[in-house]
Amino acid sequence: MDLILEQMPIVIRALNVGFLQTLKLFFVTLIGAFPLGLVIAFGSMSKFKPLSYFTKFIVWIVRGTPLMIQLLIIYYFPGLVLHNPIWGGGETGRFLAAAVSFIINYACYFSEIYRGGIQGIPVGQTEAGLVLGMTKSQIFFKVTLLQMIKRIVPPMSNEIITLVKDTSLARIIALQEIIWAGQAFMKGSQGISGAIWPLFFTAVYYLICNGILTILLGALEKKLDYFR
Repeated sequence: MDLILEQMPIVIRALNVGFLQTLKLFFVTLIGAFPLGLVIAFGSMSKFKPLSYFTKFIVWIVRGTPLMIQLLIIYYFPGLVLHNPIWGGGETGRFLAAAVSFIINYACYFSEIYRGGIQGIPVGQTEAGLVLGMTKSQIFFKVTLLQMIKRIVPPMSNEIITLVKDTSLARIIALQEIIWAGQAFMKGSQGISGAIWPLFFTAVYYLICNGILTILLGALEKKLDYFR
């Protein structure tokens, strides 16, 4: 116990650095995936069939394959196959590759949630808007969008919480997120080796983060109750 207390400050500092990388990947993914998911949703609902079929095919591939494989392909394919290592070998390059992988993956999942939310709005509301002289863009932003947000908050909340945990997959390309930092003390890091407890301690970070997100997303859902 005395040894653990002595090692605690070193471990906490390392885990904090790793968790900052985890949070950075989390927020960058959301910032990129939210708008891209909406674009993909519009593509899948397009009346131009080639675009619709192509978009649905891409979504099917992304949703049907593991995120870990997508990470490996996006990071290693340019260098090993195209002989153009666009990401480089540093931490910044690994982060960029991970961010691109996560954004594409989650944008495809978000697109299906968006599509379900948009198509769940009664057609009569769109028709009523047209009768009142509203344009299609006005109908979308003033009528459809707000109701869609109410419908998609619960499934989006699940995906967002899942994203927090999925960030740990980035360690497959050696991104030094929090799991990487915790596991490093098993192999030898900063004078500590053979210590497994830091790896278990990383779970506390995830629990706290997901707890805060659950409270915030629950509060958002309650604020949108006026659509009931």
